[in-house]
Amino acid sequence: MMLDNETLALAKKVNDRLILAGHMMVTAESCTGGLIAGAITSVSGSSAMLYGGFVTYSNKAKTAMIDVPEPLIDKHGAVSEPVAQAMAKGALHRAGVDLAISVTGIAGPGGGSDEKPIGLVHFGLATRERAIHREERFGDLGRDMVRQATVRVALEMILEAYAP
Repeated sequence: MMLDNETLALAKKVNDRLILAGHMMVTAESCTGGLIAGAITSVSGSSAMLYGGFVTYSNKAKTAMIDVPEPLIDKHGAVSEPVAQAMAKGALHRAGVDLAISVTGIAGPGGGSDEKPIGLVHFGLATRERAIHREERFGDLGRDMVRQATVRVALEMILEAYAP
């Protein structure tokens, strides 16, 4: 998937802000399959602020790679606030970095329900001091558009966490 100019500009700002802060980050991605890390690494010099990323598409990967408790997934489903928070906290702990961003959602075209429609995405952001959650309902924009919108929101959340 090609990145648009808006996403590239956001990725550059994320790189600049984290490098200026002297901080490292990690991603924990489900519905985006590594696109957040891909956007960040489209900027030269990103190795100074990106530890790497966990692509935890399956529930088993969430548990094995970043310690999301299986009972939490069973109780709330993979696409939920508690799982997004656990993904961010687990990635932060596993990587030993300053910030983690996580996403879990339903990009479509299938998989949605009345309770959890296509376009629903939960975001988690964790630092050593705090954790925040955000929910977006992008609607059934098509798989690529939901994933692109998710990348942009994740980058915006990081910028908000590092607002000057």
